[in-house]
Amino acid sequence: MPDAQFTEAVLAVVGEIPAGRVMTYGDVALAVGSNAPRAVGRVMALFGHAVAWWRVVPASGLPPQGHARDALPRYREEGTPLRSVASPDEYRIALSAARLPYTHEIYAEVQL
Repeated sequence: MPDAQFTEAVLAVVGEIPAGRVMTYGDVALAVGSNAPRAVGRVMALFGHAVAWWRVVPASGLPPQGHARDALPRYREEGTPLRSVASPDEYRIALSAARLPYTHEIYAEVQL
């Protein structure tokens, strides 16, 4: 079970990701002062339902594992840049356009 303070920090960052933008698991880890993207993934698996879980994606640009179909309508509604939409189960997020830049205020406390 992830540490309660780490869990709260991760969920707070995810709650601040603007609609139409995404962060990778590694980006969220960086924003909370950690180098543990897998721990971020664990928090999202256990508690992500409480926040906009579809805005946290792997560095590959794929949607969250096992949730492609559920995430696609949300991406489309928010105008998240997508690429290679072959079907509701096979697509990628256009990370170059959708990824939250490191200049965003979410990273204000981080030494980059």
